[in-house]
Amino acid sequence: MTILVTGAAGFVGMYVTEQLLNAGERVVGVDCLTDYYDVSLKEARLARLKNYPNFDFLKLDLADAEAFMKAMSAYDDVSQVVHLAAQAGVRYSLENPHSYARSNLNGFLTILEYCRALPQLEHLVYASSSSVYGGNKTLPYSVEQSVDRPVSLYAATKKSNELMAHSYSHLYRFPTTALRFFTVYGPWGRPDMAYWSFTEALLAGKTLRIFNNGDMKRDFTYIDDIVSGVLKVLKNPPKDEGEEKPPYRVYNIGNHRSEPLMELVHSLEKSLGVTAKLEFLPMQPGDVKETFADIEPMRRDVGYEPTTKLSDGIPKFVDWYKTYFKDKN
Repeated sequence: MTILVTGAAGFVGMYVTEQLLNAGERVVGVDCLTDYYDVSLKEARLARLKNYPNFDFLKLDLADAEAFMKAMSAYDDVSQVVHLAAQAGVRYSLENPHSYARSNLNGFLTILEYCRALPQLEHLVYASSSSVYGGNKTLPYSVEQSVDRPVSLYAATKKSNELMAHSYSHLYRFPTTALRFFTVYGPWGRPDMAYWSFTEALLAGKTLRIFNNGDMKRDFTYIDDIVSGVLKVLKNPPKDEGEEKPPYRVYNIGNHRSEPLMELVHSLEKSLGVTAKLEFLPMQPGDVKETFADIEPMRRDVGYEPTTKLSDGIPKFVDWYKTYFKDKN
């Protein structure tokens, strides 16, 4: 059997694909290699995966449903789908909203239609986001809470994905699981994330722009813990329990620690051996003050147990960052 991973050249996608390949699985990776951030980083991730004989790569835009279906018709034994392709970023959704509708809504609909046509499909696991919680004040965030008031278009598209998946699980009875990611970081990460941009600025002697005057907290989740959780969930699809309980599930996937943004700054200062120059600014539109994941349902159901503290994960990212750019130059 074959596993399809979309967004395979992305941060989480590369790691999930690599773990599956190392386990001996055959994987088809799909990515359209958008230029939202440096394409050479995506190509470098992809180069790691292309070393595996059990990996096929297809450069495809999921919003082009016809091209995707035609290309995937060559693989008639796909039994699991990990859908990680998306237009990411809260702030960018204020500048380029149409790209979010194309990638996150039309692209996801393509995946749902594809899964509906797979007779041997065992499970669709897809990326949602902690952004769906919007301005919720009750912490930690629980999947039982209402998430019908998003504060960014990005969050609205991710909540829409969950609603779309529920309708397909209800109508066509195939198992779907949403994973609400909480601030993923680590080696091979995304340049648009704070830990990366802060590292870049600190090494260049530039001032760090700290929003909400530094009064921000995040549930920082190291990439190894994320990948462990994704694979545990993939092996444990929800059961179909009848008309009122379709095979549909939503989990938070985080570290279950809400740490101050300034702790991230201090960890980077220590790892880089520099002192930050800081500029404190008001909250940005679409952002939230704090995130904190209740992971008990995922811990109970699949044995998910994150182990990496921010103070341990940041040095690993810094070591990789220095090596990556040294090798590039």
